[in-house]
Amino acid sequence: MSILESSSQPAVFIRVAETLAIAAAGGTAFGLLGVPAGWLSGSILAVAGASLAGRPLLMPALLMRIILVLIGISLGAVVTPATLHGMATYPLSIAVLVVAMLAVGATGAAYLRVVHGMDRASAYLAAAPGGLSQVVGIAAEIGADLRAIAIVQTMRVVIIAVGLPTGLALFGLVGSGTRARGGPFDPALLDELIILVAVCAVVAVVAYRVRFPGGLLFGAMLASATLHGTGWIHAVIPWWVANAAMVAMGAVTGSRFANTPLRLIANFVAAAFGSFAVAVGVVALFAVGLFSVLSLHVADVMIAFAPGAVDAMMLLALALHLDPVYVGAHHLVRILLVATIMPLVARDGSPRKLPQASKAPSRRPPFQD
Repeated sequence: MSILESSSQPAVFIRVAETLAIAAAGGTAFGLLGVPAGWLSGSILAVAGASLAGRPLLMPALLMRIILVLIGISLGAVVTPATLHGMATYPLSIAVLVVAMLAVGATGAAYLRVVHGMDRASAYLAAAPGGLSQVVGIAAEIGADLRAIAIVQTMRVVIIAVGLPTGLALFGLVGSGTRARGGPFDPALLDELIILVAVCAVVAVVAYRVRFPGGLLFGAMLASATLHGTGWIHAVIPWWVANAAMVAMGAVTGSRFANTPLRLIANFVAAAFGSFAVAVGVVALFAVGLFSVLSLHVADVMIAFAPGAVDAMMLLALALHLDPVYVGAHHLVRILLVATIMPLVARDGSPRKLPQASKAPSRRPPFQD
């Protein structure tokens, strides 16, 4: 049923405007405070809080789809010729990272399914090693449990954002803050920006039409990564557009928290800490093995393997005078791995095949066709 059939058009606009206003307040506060992935996580927390308080929040499907394309374009811009060169420079370390991240996803998902009873798709997306915006976008497209995924993933971001700098600070290292995705608007690159958006939108629509899981986000990201990685395009989405898309994506996720019992939220928080502990244990085993074979700096590997927000990890690497190419190459691989593998893994367990009870509450859906 269309949202316009169930409510008057002015009422719909008011609900959407209220949702975006709350999301903007939370995202801006966290973003300006320098919280890693703050534009997204702050928006999620603010809208989730309002939803739990009983506000009738709403995000339409068309807006959500536009948001996914914009996020995909922004994420693809992380790829540069330098990071691609870095991937070729550290083949063994990259290979270990890939295996480690796959192991983190598999063991974390098993823990979430066995201990906390999540369905397969939601468990794998919640356990995905990083890529909060990608995972949230994929979950929104395939109908996974956004509430559970958002809490587990957001808690992971917070734990890493607080714990990793604190741990490094114990050794006399200090790093904090975050930077915005995207970049400044350059009028000289307007033609490139138009081409970038057009090409990415076309590829995203094609991926969506052929029913590739997470096709809107993945298609746009793949096109953007190809154009930037080959050096054909240098323009990036302006930072204010990229951050606005993150805020709006947080609104989509946060609005799914309507009618969620506090007991269920407590279970999700426990799942977040448990899955994080599993991930730390798995990564530690692979890191020790890597140290025994290659002569690498401990701090470089810690930042490169940390499944945190890419912008925060890169800024921390620069602040600590670590190797930005090494760190950037590993986080690029992690992003591509999550965006490529997670939709395929989650597809067979998509909630479309699960009982209705496993889906989010339908009384106040955050977006509809």
